[in-house]
Amino acid sequence: MIRTGLLSLSLSLALAITAHAQTQTGFGSAQDVSAPVEVTADSLQVDQKTGLATFSGNVLIGQGAMRLSADRVTVTYAQGNAQKISNLRAEGNVTLASGQDAAEAKAADYDVASGNVVLTGDVLLTQGRNVLAGEKVTVNLESGTANASGRVRSVLQPGAN
Repeated sequence: MIRTGLLSLSLSLALAITAHAQTQTGFGSAQDVSAPVEVTADSLQVDQKTGLATFSGNVLIGQGAMRLSADRVTVTYAQGNAQKISNLRAEGNVTLASGQDAAEAKAADYDVASGNVVLTGDVLLTQGRNVLAGEKVTVNLESGTANASGRVRSVLQPGAN
């Protein structure tokens, strides 16, 4: 188990919608999750019956200094509450970034209720000059712990963040 705050960035946009005013993310520094969330994409499909909103093509989600980019992002809203996100899935060329901290993967799934983010497919996490790579990384945002699997590789620089 690796102690890391590296992925609290991963979808603070969901935390903004779940009514936190400001939080210490551990991903860089404190992030103002009350800042506006801006989403740009080539297209958007909304299905009110299923509670899904799918952003496709050059998706960029920004909040303050944080950025999430992907080919496609599907947001699942809580049953009966279109103001609350229950799950978010980013697919294709997923990149999460805040300052010098970044995560790359083929896909990222964020379950808001459990606080777990699961990154899969050639996962690469960087924090300053430190690097962690694996096929799958599961991060619990509440505890700040992570589990990496699938031929894990880590490069830790002495004196680096």
